[in-house]
Amino acid sequence: MKQVYAPGCALMIYNSGLSKKILAFLDKDLGNISEHLICCRHDPQLESGTQVINTCAGCDRRYRQLYEGISTISLWEILANSKTFPFPDYKGVEMSIHDACPTRTEERVQSAIRRLLEKMNIKVIEPQNTRTKAACCGDSFYGVLPVDQVKKRMKRRANEMPCEDVVVYCVSCIKAMYVGGKRPRYIVDLLFGEETNIGTFEPDVWHEELQNYIDSH
Repeated sequence: MKQVYAPGCALMIYNSGLSKKILAFLDKDLGNISEHLICCRHDPQLESGTQVINTCAGCDRRYRQLYEGISTISLWEILANSKTFPFPDYKGVEMSIHDACPTRTEERVQSAIRRLLEKMNIKVIEPQNTRTKAACCGDSFYGVLPVDQVKKRMKRRANEMPCEDVVVYCVSCIKAMYVGGKRPRYIVDLLFGEETNIGTFEPDVWHEELQNYIDSH
């Protein structure tokens, strides 16, 4: 089975250097892994039987649902089973976790994320609505509701988090948790011992930046 690594548009905008670190590890650990940079909203031009390793929850869902003969596996699942990844030690720090909307039905992804946090010695304090019952961070309502209403939903979801530090595994969730008043901790940053950079966070500006990247890839 051929495997490719698709970092996703949002990660490439957020920090393409992290994508390169992930690819280098996968290539060393699994062997002969190529990078796939065509956005999941376009024809992926992949041969039938290809498995896409992804970091984006939206990519995971779209590749599974839209393209016949293409299967997916999240990076989180691969790393959760890795014997060689150098997990940093966060010494039992407490963090809450927000599960991304596209993985609401994917318990394999939710469980893998929590296994990674356990391997990094992070104590998870779950919100009331979590895993398959997780509420949207608010960003999915962009383009459906006025921006002020989107921000209200972001604040509502952020306020459900018991801890100030909130683990997320979607770049748009970084923005939402920040707008909501929490301190987002992006799982890729945690894995590589880096701080989470908020970057562009106003919904109009972020979605314009994202759409421009999608259109060009």
